[in-house]
Amino acid sequence: MNHLDADVLVVGAGPTGMLLAGDLAAAGLRVTVVERRPHGISNMTRAFGVHARTLEQLDARGLADELVATGTPITELRLFRRLSLDLTRLRSRFPYLLITPQYEVERLLERRALSTGVDFRYGTELRGLSQDGDHVTAELTDPDGTPLTLRARYLVGTDGVRSAVRTALGLPFPGASVIRSIVLADVRLAEKPEGLLTVNGVGDAFAFIAPFGDGWYRVMGWDRTRQAPDSEPVELEEVRSIARRALGSDYGMHDARWISRFHSDERQAPSYRVGRVFLAGDAAHVHSPAGGQGMNTGLQDAANLSWKLAAVLRGDAPDPEALLDSYQSERHPVGAMVLRSSGAIVRLAMARGPLQRTARALAARILGTVPAASAKALGMISGLGISYGRATRRVPDLKLREGRLYELLRKGEFVLIAPEGTTPGLPVSPTAPDRLVRATWADPTRRTTLLVRPDGYSF
Repeated sequence: MNHLDADVLVVGAGPTGMLLAGDLAAAGLRVTVVERRPHGISNMTRAFGVHARTLEQLDARGLADELVATGTPITELRLFRRLSLDLTRLRSRFPYLLITPQYEVERLLERRALSTGVDFRYGTELRGLSQDGDHVTAELTDPDGTPLTLRARYLVGTDGVRSAVRTALGLPFPGASVIRSIVLADVRLAEKPEGLLTVNGVGDAFAFIAPFGDGWYRVMGWDRTRQAPDSEPVELEEVRSIARRALGSDYGMHDARWISRFHSDERQAPSYRVGRVFLAGDAAHVHSPAGGQGMNTGLQDAANLSWKLAAVLRGDAPDPEALLDSYQSERHPVGAMVLRSSGAIVRLAMARGPLQRTARALAARILGTVPAASAKALGMISGLGISYGRATRRVPDLKLREGRLYELLRKGEFVLIAPEGTTPGLPVSPTAPDRLVRATWADPTRRTTLLVRPDGYSF
């Protein structure tokens, strides 16, 4: 075989790409990340919330506690002033939504990736790619515009909604714009809102306010009567006006450090895998910001794919193609579910006519009074309720003789939990025997055996 520059080439250095790259490098693989932007993590980012399941994935990498220290936990979600979802009901070490800017997540993931030996190449843009049965060849340009060719066993596109990888594959990205002319601003407030998270819609406008925890607040707003293109500048008075209409007050917002206008699409690629090339994060799916699930879904894509690529590249997978195909069969339905749930939230927020407003009130009543309905909503939004079929479900942070499960998962390997004094066999070994982490139930009455995947799901 000709010389390969990496085992895996990751295109895109956002949160999804950096978590994936760090996992693969920690598994002993050679990983290169190329990013078209210059180096430097912007502190003006749209994502601001980290859900419980994502925090569990970060806990399995030793990063969660440090990230929690940067933000503000929110234990209650109030939607449309009629509905309250109690996040303390979540059965997790993290029963809340953590409000922290995306750049804090990126900072930790970049540090981890660098510590594991990932080769970052910023200012490098993908121009095209080709593949055969053995490797992928990426045609790039370096920061000086000089052509560059890199070869790898596999390539993963984590390069966002305008993914060059997806375009090079010729994959469609069907869908449509769900909402236009959304304004965002990071501001200071003269008056503190009643709740930590403030959301409401009044037919022609809706607004959202969340604290960063350092005196700054993220404000998002939409005005049905003002549908301007993304290129049109935003003045702070426009944001104030939307907040007053939707929330009854602008809370004295001032000193905006960042204001932006954008539109939100609902789109999903039909396939997350084409041969030796994969898509993850916004390159694979994009949806409304309602529910704050975008970055979280991408990070969970990466957690699902990384251990599968590592198993195949290390020769541990009994059926490599089936294992790699399971990324599509497991994560594509999740992306579709997030499109549906976030789309439902934003459409309820945009409810205008009497029938739509009645439907919103009914939905709020059901979620507020039917425990099963609210539990399902909490599971979808937090990610804790996501499963991959009846047999492949999330495993909570179990107490074991050797410590917490998610501490043992930091080794990046399968964890086999068995009763004390037993030596269970495995019908199909998912990894080399010397890499399998063995653990014992802390409760001596537990007599079952459980095999946990590196991403924290039962196997």
